[in-house]
Amino acid sequence: MANVTIYTTPSCVYCKMAKAFFSENNVVFEEKNVAEDMDAQSDMIQKSGQLGVPVIEVNGTIVIGFDKPKIKSLLGLQ
Repeated sequence: MANVTIYTTPSCVYCKMAKAFFSENNVVFEEKNVAEDMDAQSDMIQKSGQLGVPVIEVNGTIVIGFDKPKIKSLLGLQ
């Protein structure tokens, strides 16, 4: 099983799309709300070098934005 973390904010449309995609494909993920969790925000900035969300980490690989083809590839989905 993949280790998936998504850094989000409550108002982010692409975050909601990514979470829906994970749910539809039965991908277990951990969500970190960077609007409320400053430690998560620091982690996200350190890993991605930016403030924009979503930032998605799949098995240690950082994906900036909801890049569906890249995420599907990293998860081994068709």
